[in-house]
Amino acid sequence: MSTTGARALDPCPAPGVRPVTGGVEAAVFAAGATQVWLCTFDDDGAAKGVESRHALPDAGRGWFGGYVPNITPGTRYGFRADGPWEPGEGQRFNPAKLLLDPYARSIEGDLDYEPGVFAHDLDDASVRSDPDSAPFVPRCVVVETDFDWGGDTPPFEAPTRSVGPTSSHLRTSPSPARDERVVYEAHVRELTMRLPGVPEHLRGTYAGLAHPVTIEHLTGLGVTTLELLPVHAHVDEPHLRDLALTNHWGYNTIGFFAPHAAYASSDDPHEVLREFKGMVKLLHAAGIEVLLDVVYNHTAEQSTAGATISWRGLAAPTYYRLDDEGGDVDVTGCGNTLDLTDPVTLEMVLDSLRYWVQECHVDGFRYDLAVALGRGEDLRFDPDHPFFLALRDDPVLSGVLHVAEPWDIGPDGWRTGQFPGAWAEWNDRFRDTAREFWLGSAGAVSAGEEPGHGVRDLATRLVGSRDLFAERTPLASVNFVTAHDGFTLADLVSYGEKHNEANGEDNRDGSDHNLSWNHGAEGPTDDEVISLARRRSVRNLLGTLLLSAGVPMLSSGDEIGRTHGGNNNPYCQDNEITWLDWDLDDARRDLLATTSSLTALRREVPVLRDHDESVIGWFDETGAQMDDEAWAQDERRTLQLRLEGRPCALLVAHGGLDEIEVALPEVPGGGAWRLRWDSAWERPGKAPGTAGDEPQVLTPLSLRLYTT
Repeated sequence: MSTTGARALDPCPAPGVRPVTGGVEAAVFAAGATQVWLCTFDDDGAAKGVESRHALPDAGRGWFGGYVPNITPGTRYGFRADGPWEPGEGQRFNPAKLLLDPYARSIEGDLDYEPGVFAHDLDDASVRSDPDSAPFVPRCVVVETDFDWGGDTPPFEAPTRSVGPTSSHLRTSPSPARDERVVYEAHVRELTMRLPGVPEHLRGTYAGLAHPVTIEHLTGLGVTTLELLPVHAHVDEPHLRDLALTNHWGYNTIGFFAPHAAYASSDDPHEVLREFKGMVKLLHAAGIEVLLDVVYNHTAEQSTAGATISWRGLAAPTYYRLDDEGGDVDVTGCGNTLDLTDPVTLEMVLDSLRYWVQECHVDGFRYDLAVALGRGEDLRFDPDHPFFLALRDDPVLSGVLHVAEPWDIGPDGWRTGQFPGAWAEWNDRFRDTAREFWLGSAGAVSAGEEPGHGVRDLATRLVGSRDLFAERTPLASVNFVTAHDGFTLADLVSYGEKHNEANGEDNRDGSDHNLSWNHGAEGPTDDEVISLARRRSVRNLLGTLLLSAGVPMLSSGDEIGRTHGGNNNPYCQDNEITWLDWDLDDARRDLLATTSSLTALRREVPVLRDHDESVIGWFDETGAQMDDEAWAQDERRTLQLRLEGRPCALLVAHGGLDEIEVALPEVPGGGAWRLRWDSAWERPGKAPGTAGDEPQVLTPLSLRLYTT
């Protein structure tokens, strides 16, 4: 091991390690440290290369940085920091621990949970641990970030927003309206691991997502927006390693600037980044925007009892919320919570977001446990939190889409409808209401029990959930019936209970509140009556999702009858349980055609997507306008929603278990209704039928769309 010094620069370089002529400029925040080293490694040696240490000058205000010569792109590196060991004050400096750069653009290698990766002695947490962690932790890699973007323009870009320094052109053609979005939530690996037509070496990769076969499926389905589960560099938790499982979903971040290397088809760190950018470019060319599911609420370091791999060894009191004894304040359920009330941590998150927009051209973000990001110093949720204000005012970030998962596990953690300004939010009330109306109440009645609420809640969800979003546009509501977390759509109608035994936690994990209905048999069945009823229930839920005001989000694979075998928490299953099965039978092909036909109808009939309350009319099964008495009837299972526009639309929802005759309301301005879709149809494609004055006969548990 050799030791050298870096040359001080004034001002301190930008955070991270960036190549410049003849070397790199490096900077890292380590308030309270007495010494910080940039540690580089050659490519040889039994312990991941021979180490050279370069002492970084103190640049003031907690920063260490300078110019280090003779370091080139491709060099593997990390940091070490020395300083006080005072766990009760949150200070956990330990120069024996190699630390990841919080701003690393590339991270290579795995994390081995050997005793050396813990800054403290495992037998006595108050004692600093001596073993070197370098053999057991990943390496950062110095990379060039240049890329030929050509004429890339995000599909939903505002007319005046520039993508970034590598593509300074502006959009000149009209941008699609926001209400045209159809979001498709997917996992990089799951979607293509078994997709025919995608070469085997590209399956489960960024390149696989951008393959023409994948894009053809997405565009044929009517998808405008691909929302990817976490692609930031992440690692597995110790208990999953013990169970020989993985953190498949990726909510365990070790780098907020580095794409997860295992999702690339190449091992070359430069090619990982290029492949990610190439994916975005090709998706944009197909008219599909890219959202990233991002995890800025916690990191993979877990609690103070966990491994020290980056932030905790550099400046734990800055990066994390700590209590008076130096322990973690955890509102995430993951052991720690990032502290966005601190300016350094806040700027790191903003820098990360800007990087993905400017350098990687992503179009927006879905924020995991977003309430944790908006908690003030007193832990109360604050709509005027500096994070929210910064996003609103930032010239780059104000022009992209921000979607909140509007809850965490902290006090008063449910905040649906309470995010500020132009934020969109996952609408869990839409999910629960749709499930309750089509499954929960029907299942209760079929079991001889009382039904749940009547049609009032369903009506509220169909027209944009104004009880939650008030004067904000209905497009603030991201409607969903299923997501990665919970039952798939096929499992929602096939299982009454979760079946998570494969996760190794004795079926204790995962939600017990599923509002599912197995239709009389648990799991797969040969009973054709039950199978028919299940398929109709799936179509009811899809129709409710795709024909309601707001922004619909499909969960990947629901359009082809994907099943997890009743596992409603497969976060640790990177295998056939979660990989999409593309061997479709007739029923699954019909479901795909039905989903595509619903997104097409949504595009064709704008009034379904967003509308003013003045053009809404509500009617009962006799065609009479709903009055207070009708709305108050919990046993009421039939409702008609008329929307005036060009064309006009009529949704008829019948949640009863018996066939019913329905008299349609008049067409505004005269004319006739045409039946465009019926959830009782096994497949789409029937010619629109004109409805006369005679009552319409609706199948039990069915949903219809009429237009003029």
